[in-house]
Amino acid sequence: MKHQPKSSTNQPVAKPKRYRSLAAAAALAVVIPFSAATPVLADANFPSTEGNTNISSILTYDDVVKELRKLEKTSRFGVDAFTLEEAGTQVNKSEQGRDLWVATVGNGAEHVWIQGRIHGNEPYGTDSILTLLKDLGTNGSSEYQLLRDKFTFHFIPMYNPDGAEANIRHTVLWDQANNLPEFGSNGREQRIDLNRDWTPNGFVANESLAFYEYWTDVKPAYGIDIHHQGLKKEWGTGDDVTLSLGISLAPGGPTLPGIKDGAYDELTRQMHVYVYDELSKYGSINMDRYQVGNGQEIDIKGGVVSAMMLGLNYQGMNPEGHSNPVVFFETSGNTSDGSLGQKARGKSIKQNLLAMKELLLGLATGEVQQEDADRWEDIPHQPVTGYSTDYAGTIPVP
Repeated sequence: MKHQPKSSTNQPVAKPKRYRSLAAAAALAVVIPFSAATPVLADANFPSTEGNTNISSILTYDDVVKELRKLEKTSRFGVDAFTLEEAGTQVNKSEQGRDLWVATVGNGAEHVWIQGRIHGNEPYGTDSILTLLKDLGTNGSSEYQLLRDKFTFHFIPMYNPDGAEANIRHTVLWDQANNLPEFGSNGREQRIDLNRDWTPNGFVANESLAFYEYWTDVKPAYGIDIHHQGLKKEWGTGDDVTLSLGISLAPGGPTLPGIKDGAYDELTRQMHVYVYDELSKYGSINMDRYQVGNGQEIDIKGGVVSAMMLGLNYQGMNPEGHSNPVVFFETSGNTSDGSLGQKARGKSIKQNLLAMKELLLGLATGEVQQEDADRWEDIPHQPVTGYSTDYAGTIPVP
């Protein structure tokens, strides 16, 4: 399905006044271009922490744009790569003025939203998404044909291009007139975590408003969000965790059971149970549930995927209250020194690719919807003691 630019009669959306925030840690060096976009599975222990972190293989913004244009030209099955400016959103550039890119493929009635690198120092969502996009655009197998027939995919390989170029988690608010960062009263750069900016009082960063408007146009049926976490040990065994399965509104927690009469509370658990079963067949992948320490699960409402499930209606842009279930994957290891070995790159990308593909096939065949959601409790995790929220501190388990 080719994208259709929106009508120019749309009224501009007012952005809220920017707020002042404390600066995060200093940016690391800008990454060096990567020579090829197709990942190779490496034979190495996972994750590798030997030596200093090497980020020379991380894709830059220019690498991503080049690969998207290449896939559009060479795909057999209609990859369409375009900017949000071409799609017609009112806000359509990053804080520093970079184009925001999307690629679509497939002709199905149900739309799927897949995003990566909303945090700029979490790189391998970009690689995984580009690989899946390439496979969907070129692979003629029955599995990929099923996915193209069932779904229309909307891939966002680099949600946060400015943060990605600086290799930092946040984006920096930017004074376009003077081509300088915006500074707070403390004299420091104002940095925004884009994964906490979809709130009734948020949308401070350009990227947030641009992608939100596009989401209200797409109205996806499902979503997938790809992240990194630090190195992690499995609770109770001490084994290295390579992938954590997450839901940003905790199942059975304060919020999710009240959405759609509990439908998303059921379906998101089924989605992850299915992924856990399928990926457990691979000896190099060891999974657990995503938690934030001391048995706490997250219940955040400002995260992008949380706002999708809540059906956020910001400034009247989602008047019908569209919402959709979303899960996220957290690959262990990030660009912190010593946390992301070069040798772990192939396996990091491969497990994300497998997780996305298996989940999508399970949704397409209906197998996900047949899973026992209660088996969520069988996925390794520390006993839940409470919920870490962005609206009420820590809420203990009743």
